[in-house]
Amino acid sequence: MSDRDADLNSFLDRAIGDLGAAMSAVLVCIGDELGFYRELARGPLTPLELATRTGTAERCVREWLANQAAGGYVEFEPAFDRYSLSAAQAACLTGPGGSYDLPGAYRVVEDFFKVKQRALEAYRTGERLHWDEHQPSLFEGAERFLGATYRNHLLNDWLPALDGLVDKLKAGAAAADIGCGLGTSTLMMAQAFPGSEFVGIDSSPAAIETARLRAREHGLNNVRFVVGDAATYQEGEFDFVAFLNSLNSMQDPVACVRHSFHQLRRDGHALIVEPRAGDRVEDNLNPVGRMFYAASAMVSVPNALAADGLKIGAQAGERALEEVLVEEGGFTRLRRVFDTPLSMVLEARP
Repeated sequence: MSDRDADLNSFLDRAIGDLGAAMSAVLVCIGDELGFYRELARGPLTPLELATRTGTAERCVREWLANQAAGGYVEFEPAFDRYSLSAAQAACLTGPGGSYDLPGAYRVVEDFFKVKQRALEAYRTGERLHWDEHQPSLFEGAERFLGATYRNHLLNDWLPALDGLVDKLKAGAAAADIGCGLGTSTLMMAQAFPGSEFVGIDSSPAAIETARLRAREHGLNNVRFVVGDAATYQEGEFDFVAFLNSLNSMQDPVACVRHSFHQLRRDGHALIVEPRAGDRVEDNLNPVGRMFYAASAMVSVPNALAADGLKIGAQAGERALEEVLVEEGGFTRLRRVFDTPLSMVLEARP
């Protein structure tokens, strides 16, 4: 075989793998919605047993299981015609409460195809593709995927890593969650620190309405949600501001950071969580970078179009964030306090 043929076959192998993954994305969503993963996590099942437990068609279930086994998402025992989930698979596929919520991320993929036409227009014209033009699956999926990380790390690791912040929140502080989306992180903090006052700020009226409904359902009196621009909101002085996976999609991140800096007390804290990334494109040519570049190309950067200012995207790297936060945004101290496989966590101080 010639080198040319070897290169062709190698690329084709990768592309077929990607194509199979893309075609299987909807099957992950189906398995999530029909409860297949949750049942398989309870123990090995034949296709008929899984279909019976979930009230579904056995022939379709059999094909779904074969697809998932081929992709390494479920385990197969040929001798018994049974399928199951390993501990690692269950931790990632059984939905809210797991270490990661991968089916939530696959809901985001649903949105990408549905907004393709608008994305094409944004690419051709430079006209902004606003958050509110996306499908509900984007917000629901992002909340599920990111929410799993917040449940595992926000209260246990990230807030304690900020010098003295937890003591301030226990004593009673004023805090803002900038770009709060559906309010998952804001509500978590409000529940954990009932003596502090929290405000969630987001430019999406639909997201804020959902967040307000959830606050009422939780019976929380120390949190409120407002529709606002991250660069102009006027909600008072704060001891703590958070940008949780939100800075990368803001139209003018420098203006947003500078405004929050002026809203922050001189002994205050800023928590910045962004997708984990290196400073150069070549540092991010890996599966994590590929995923976040896709999110950036379909959501973050199109949302930031039609405005002046730096558009950092979802793979900015620590150096670009330092430029936004310190060199342009007004903060004087920045340190990296925590990493997860998918996130980097920074603290900025005035």
